[in-house]
Amino acid sequence: MAIKLTSYYRGSHVPELPGMNTFHSTALFHIFEGTRGCNPLLLTVSENGNVLAKILVVVQRIARFVPFYNIRRCVSYGTGEYFCSEDQREAFFNEMLKEVTNYARRLNCFIIEVRNLPTPLNGFASFRRNSFFPVNWLRVRNTFTSDGNNIIQSLSQSRKRQIKSAIKNGAEMGTAQNEAEIKEFSIMLKRNYLSKIRKHFPAIEFFQQMQKGFKDVHIGDSWQRFKIFIVKYQEKIIGGSVCIYSGDTAYLWFSGGMNKTYLRQYPSVMAVWQALTEANNMGYKHLEFMDVGTPFRKHGYRDFVLRFGGEQISTRRWFKFRWRWLNRICLYFYK
Repeated sequence: MAIKLTSYYRGSHVPELPGMNTFHSTALFHIFEGTRGCNPLLLTVSENGNVLAKILVVVQRIARFVPFYNIRRCVSYGTGEYFCSEDQREAFFNEMLKEVTNYARRLNCFIIEVRNLPTPLNGFASFRRNSFFPVNWLRVRNTFTSDGNNIIQSLSQSRKRQIKSAIKNGAEMGTAQNEAEIKEFSIMLKRNYLSKIRKHFPAIEFFQQMQKGFKDVHIGDSWQRFKIFIVKYQEKIIGGSVCIYSGDTAYLWFSGGMNKTYLRQYPSVMAVWQALTEANNMGYKHLEFMDVGTPFRKHGYRDFVLRFGGEQISTRRWFKFRWRWLNRICLYFYK
């Protein structure tokens, strides 16, 4: 029987699928589906009813600047998940990438972005074949030892002093437990992101749906794929972070805090510190920071997280613009 490519646009139509990759899971599809401004697509490649590959992408509406309110981008966190031989992967990814491109075109996406690649050469031939261009990017990843001692040892001296000072001055760490805390956390973090205009920030439903959708999902030795960490001072949420767990790695998706208002509590530092210690306690081998910028210029967030002892790793992100003339220019310069 021939290979079959199936597209799912609604969560109610998605059957039970194999796989352990959170970024290409049915659960994350439901999260995006329930979030304002997001349109997810789940693609599967199957043969004789057996799923051989799948990929999840999401179209996000960017509302950062008023003149470009209707701009949309299509994002994939990786090249998918595969249940086939190495020889088949490239061919399957190429077919799925074609369908992703068509989907993005139908929804008038200005740009397609594929990020979080496991290796810089992952999917290289298919990206080139479909007129994507690469941009060098950086990853920052903390690796834990079995005894966990390297978490503290790898901290800079200034970080150690800040953590001690924050605890001494009343900063308390925990996880979001209810709707009220999730709402307070998301409002605080959104203001923090908008002030820095760093990247896309989702609607509050993203966090609400994730808190519901990722509970009781068994992955390895963990029963949660997602956690919201909060930093409190006098019962007020002043900082926090969001982690998503997949494979042997915890991914820090968002983090921030009210640093100017609560200088002595170091909310941003404590938000990252809690994510690190929790990932180690849960038995993960790594914690990766998901957005630390390009190597071409300084990036304040990258400098901030490197003081927690992480390692810089070179990677790529692949892009494709809707406007062909602009894409040709980028293909010429980013070879």
